[in-house]
Amino acid sequence: MTDKALIIFTRNPELGKCKTRLANSVGNEEALKIYTHLLQHTASITKKVDAERFVFYSENIQKDDIWEDAFFHKQLQQGNDLGERMQNAFEVLFSKKFKKIIIVGSDLLDLNEDTIKKAYQRLEENDAVIGPAEDGGYYLLGIKTLNKSVFIDKDWGTETVLKQTKKDFFGQSLYVLETLNDIDYLEDLKPYKEFDYLF
Repeated sequence: MTDKALIIFTRNPELGKCKTRLANSVGNEEALKIYTHLLQHTASITKKVDAERFVFYSENIQKDDIWEDAFFHKQLQQGNDLGERMQNAFEVLFSKKFKKIIIVGSDLLDLNEDTIKKAYQRLEENDAVIGPAEDGGYYLLGIKTLNKSVFIDKDWGTETVLKQTKKDFFGQSLYVLETLNDIDYLEDLKPYKEFDYLF
């Protein structure tokens, strides 16, 4: 059995409930279509990662969806805010005796299996690894022990999250991956040819 676990946080793809900031520009139906595309990308890259993979749904666990049972264990997020939900997910997997746990979001077309593989490699010789997002948040976090301060007192969804989180690793070795573009607003889609029709 591997000692590596990969957490994928996902919102249930429901009309009007996902990518709400993007929906302000393109409408709910288009936002749902784009989010479904992002989920399919995330599923296809993460199932190639050499780790036990756990999808944590926001609302309810779905059967027979893109997260195939052959590749993914399914769980439900628990908690009042993003920090609490992430902390609970890490606690669940540390209790299952995993030693190196990484969480990724599900809204990055720039994320690939090589980046996640590199994160696990860097976690071998560092206490933690983080992948900065261009908006000031992060798209990946990997730890070997639970550092609860990482998950509290954050202004989630703002440009301060990465900066605040880095401070929580003071005195520990933190490896910083390359900065990637996560998709929240219409302009975040400009680099990708498949979304040319929106501009």
